[in-house]
Amino acid sequence: MKASIVIANYNNSKYIENCISSLNSQTYNNTEIIFFDDNSKDNSIEIIKKFNNVKIIENKNQTHFGSFNQMNAFKKAIKSSTGDVIFLLDSDDWFKNEKIEKIVNVFLNDENKKIIFDFPIIVKNNTNFYQKKVDNTFKTYWGYIHPTSCISIRKSFVDKIFDSTLNKNFPNIWLDFRILLYAKYINDYEVIEQNLTFYRQTNENVSSKFKKFTKSWWRRRKEAHDYFFYFMEKNNLEYRKNLDYYVTKAINKFI
Repeated sequence: MKASIVIANYNNSKYIENCISSLNSQTYNNTEIIFFDDNSKDNSIEIIKKFNNVKIIENKNQTHFGSFNQMNAFKKAIKSSTGDVIFLLDSDDWFKNEKIEKIVNVFLNDENKKIIFDFPIIVKNNTNFYQKKVDNTFKTYWGYIHPTSCISIRKSFVDKIFDSTLNKNFPNIWLDFRILLYAKYINDYEVIEQNLTFYRQTNENVSSKFKKFTKSWWRRRKEAHDYFFYFMEKNNLEYRKNLDYYVTKAINKFI
């Protein structure tokens, strides 16, 4: 079984070598690396060209929304891939050496598994935090959201996921959230209770703009509810509006 690692990059030149080195150190060797650069203004291209085993896609056309740019990056990189399993990876993150081998073995052992999530090792200021806990502040429709770099998908199933989740009316709803809903409500998936992905959090991350309980956090939460309702209706799934929704809606009226 061949693994395709598709990387989305924008101005992350200082992290690229660490990212690619983690892939070249994997215990599983039947892999390909596809690097999608989204019109970076730094020296990302110069750095990635040092690696002879990486296929590079250079994009010069962007939208004004990072979420759509990321989805476009992965979609086009996947289209160029030849593997049986797709590993999503943001260029400022990296994998544990045994991650690909462990994930591939799960796919090999169960043909019904279409999506696999692992857990992150959150890296902040060179300190590692092992995360497996679910945020239970509210009882949500979605539960814990695994970072994009913690998501692996069977290649034959990718188009169905993108067709079901892509909608450009929700610019603050990123791919990780969309895939999570699809996995939870539509198809067979597995969560590996292991921390296999280093997930870097810095002030440059999009998530840093949505600090918990700030105005922007509440607005994005409202958009998440709206996307959830859209998703459920599109797929003819039943749902009931819960307390979390009504609290979020009320707070958005006053901010």
